[in-house]
Amino acid sequence: MLPPKLLARVLDACRTAFRVPPDAEVTSEANPGTADGARFAALRALGVNRLSMGVQSFDDAELRWLGRIHTADEAAAAYEAARAAGFANINLDFMFGLPGQSPATWAATLARAVSLRPEHLSLYSLTVEQGTPLATRVSRGLSPAPDDDLAAELYALAADRLAAAGYDHYEISNWARTSPASGLQCQHNLVYWRREPYLGFGPGAHSFENGRRWWNVRPVPQYIERIRDGVSPERDGETPDRRTAMGEMMMLGLRLLDEGVSEARFSACFGVTLAEAFGPQITSLVGRGLLARLPDRIRLTPEGRLLGNQVFAEFF
Repeated sequence: MLPPKLLARVLDACRTAFRVPPDAEVTSEANPGTADGARFAALRALGVNRLSMGVQSFDDAELRWLGRIHTADEAAAAYEAARAAGFANINLDFMFGLPGQSPATWAATLARAVSLRPEHLSLYSLTVEQGTPLATRVSRGLSPAPDDDLAAELYALAADRLAAAGYDHYEISNWARTSPASGLQCQHNLVYWRREPYLGFGPGAHSFENGRRWWNVRPVPQYIERIRDGVSPERDGETPDRRTAMGEMMMLGLRLLDEGVSEARFSACFGVTLAEAFGPQITSLVGRGLLARLPDRIRLTPEGRLLGNQVFAEFF
């Protein structure tokens, strides 16, 4: 993690170059195994007003399997230290579908998370991506492949428990503690899901504007050299064709469970209605109970949330 002194320079540069509202969301990642009260206090003094902590689990056996350096108690202590430093907006990340995880252990993790009353929770299903250590372990038979049926059961369990605890399930993987009007939804992620422009700075950072996305070189020395030489750090970029861009808006927008894909927003962006662009696909998905068609938008049904990737594939 960037030392607070250097982060201060980054934030000062952003405030100098852009009109940053006084109440803008300023989020920092935090590792429960390395962050402490002093760091939290330093971040808060810089104007960071939101933390996202990678807790992942409140089960020590699951944390060991994930290779995390913190224990469940240390994660809870880090959370309390952040509160003591003045953070009033904290997100906790968790993973489900882990080997050996059961509805009982997952329910215990959820119960402990809810007892802390974080403003936001992000829950992600374990996935196996090519080229990762987990993929190697699975291919060698050292770890079981994720169980999709179990993951669906754990996801449904989380949705029920968090709804009962007063959390708004506003995006497939994200819950905010109070109503959407409270502003506790993750603002920077809303930009991505609404396919709005954003700028990324630093090695490997991604940006999107005017329908084009691009990304910077990843090696830190190469990035620094380019900046010093006055050369763009951009490594590559792409502008999706119109059909792909429409599919992206569907895929991203449908992740927002209530908002979905707005007829007005889609038409303003592409000059055609949802029915003109994807009429057969929408009709089929509605008939299968995966999409709901409202007067002004379409959105996923509860069943569609469990089969989101299948739904999204229909638009490409």
